[in-house]
Amino acid sequence: MTDFFDSLFSEQQYQSADCVGLMLARARNMVAKSMDTALAEYDITHAQGSILWMVANGKCSTATDLAREMMIDAASTTRMIDRLEKRKLIVRMPRGDDRRVINLRLTPGGRNLAEKLPAIYARVMNLNFAGFTTEEVGQLRTLVDKLLANSTPLHGCRSERRPD
Repeated sequence: MTDFFDSLFSEQQYQSADCVGLMLARARNMVAKSMDTALAEYDITHAQGSILWMVANGKCSTATDLAREMMIDAASTTRMIDRLEKRKLIVRMPRGDDRRVINLRLTPGGRNLAEKLPAIYARVMNLNFAGFTTEEVGQLRTLVDKLLANSTPLHGCRSERRPD
């Protein structure tokens, strides 16, 4: 009996330029590079912008939350938070009932920048998705949601839809 995981892809597909995994990585890198370019005037990267946005919207309140949500290691998350803290965009605050937990809060400057992010992100996404129909973007969301749902059993990650 063929295992389900063996039935969708073959070894030969991973030797070609149109490998789905490579295509996903290239698409992600394309959008990230576009975001980095758009955010350069604010002297932050797309990853740092994501941190500001997620803290501003209450999606994440600790470095652990951010690392899990962004699917990156704790050390990388800490370095990004250090840079944002050095720029006075974010502060670390011990949680009152458990001082071992360090909550993240935006400074007024961080909040001001976070408020600009949705317009920047929308502009970049509109450029990257030029030529797509609303239905195609909806289909892509559905497929990405399905893919992310598979990450839950594999990596213990939440599969909630990510913002555009």
